[in-house]
Amino acid sequence: MSRASEETNRRMLRARDAMDRAYAQPLDVPALARIAHVSPAHFARTFRATFGETPHRYLQRRRVERAMFLLRESDRSITDICFEVGFGSPGTFSRTFRDIVGRSPRDYRRQAVALDVPTCFTMAWMRPGA
Repeated sequence: MSRASEETNRRMLRARDAMDRAYAQPLDVPALARIAHVSPAHFARTFRATFGETPHRYLQRRRVERAMFLLRESDRSITDICFEVGFGSPGTFSRTFRDIVGRSPRDYRRQAVALDVPTCFTMAWMRPGA
């Protein structure tokens, strides 16, 4: 691996780590590009080439993963969870959740059973497909 590609990967990882930490905050491509020290267009292209999905889709998936945990482990309302994980409207949350998980948040909550299983196994098993 060349030094330039290592540096590119490091920059993309820096931006992805920022997305993982601040998934509930409003993040856009220009802000993430500034974190990676590249132009927005270059960031979007390189992120997709590096991780196999667009920055927006990655952020949506992270938010849905967190929502899945909250739906399983809490009794908070779906609307509260929607806003806590960073979605701006319940409709967008429901549509995105269904696209990624394959069922509505309400159906997911009804069918999810919290078992006495180590968290690492639960997370791996319940993780939505990319």
